[in-house]
Amino acid sequence: MTHDALLVLSFGGPEHPDHVRPFLENVVRGRGVPPERLDAVEQHYLRFGGVSPINEQNRALIAAVEAEFGRRGRELPVYFGNRNWHPMVEDAVARMKDDGVRDALVFATSAWGGFSGCRQYDEDIARALAAVGPGAPRLTKLPQFHDHELFLECFADAAAAALETVPAGSRLVFTAHSIPESADVNAGPPGVSNLYSQQVRDAAANVAARLGLEHDVVWQSRSGPPQVPWLEPDICDHVQALWDERVPGVAVVPIGFISDHLEVIWDLDTEARDLAAELGIPFARAATPIHDPRFATMVADLVDDADAGRSSGLGVSVDGAACVEGCCPAVRRPNRA
Repeated sequence: MTHDALLVLSFGGPEHPDHVRPFLENVVRGRGVPPERLDAVEQHYLRFGGVSPINEQNRALIAAVEAEFGRRGRELPVYFGNRNWHPMVEDAVARMKDDGVRDALVFATSAWGGFSGCRQYDEDIARALAAVGPGAPRLTKLPQFHDHELFLECFADAAAAALETVPAGSRLVFTAHSIPESADVNAGPPGVSNLYSQQVRDAAANVAARLGLEHDVVWQSRSGPPQVPWLEPDICDHVQALWDERVPGVAVVPIGFISDHLEVIWDLDTEARDLAAELGIPFARAATPIHDPRFATMVADLVDDADAGRSSGLGVSVDGAACVEGCCPAVRRPNRA
């Protein structure tokens, strides 16, 4: 079966200072996040001019995917929609309908299982279809890709490049977005627990094995109340611990992110790097894979697999239905900004 379009579905981010607060309110709507938490995160964005790199990087990915389709002799229109900020997914699906798209694939820009990394994108699709109404295209979401060979190759080479900039014997540290422990327990299909954290650990172990190095897995970007347990240790706490161990340096690999979200440029490039400088420990951060040509190749390969009927695994869903009945129940969503 040949599909007639691809929708790149992402998180979204502000592109002007005036966008920051309404964007954050979209992110946390209905979750009871206190205004003071939004005030703090708003200042993080404003420190970088009120602009997140995520939309620009997604547009670059789309251009690279279109070029890859061209190299394969295929003309497939690629649309762009977000969960939390313009271009919104509802508007993208409406344009697809107007353009006569009937059966499209969806590439969600998260490699992972769990509610925020997978199931919530199904909700985005269902919401967009409901908003557009009759005549909207059929939307089939592509599978999770945390174990895809090209995804892992991108991070292995990025990690190797980062290690070259710090002293020999530096610690290789992988990091991903923390979530509440309760959300991780409920991540995955019925009978499976801790799917998200295990996928992160598996991907990190795979990349580290390619380099022949031991490694650590830590977490970042916690935002919940202190009484709620989240995945730990935190990256900054870990940098402090590594300094206490007198390791010669640290190379951080943000394996949980495909692009430079604000969590990457704030939590890693600012807070963790500043702490390392204060302590006097050499610090490097590996690049995210979105600009690596192999990442666009991976997206095109996933499309080819779907066209050939080879698309399977967790994350594959149609029109916003869960990939597995009862998977990642929405009522147990994490509360984060």
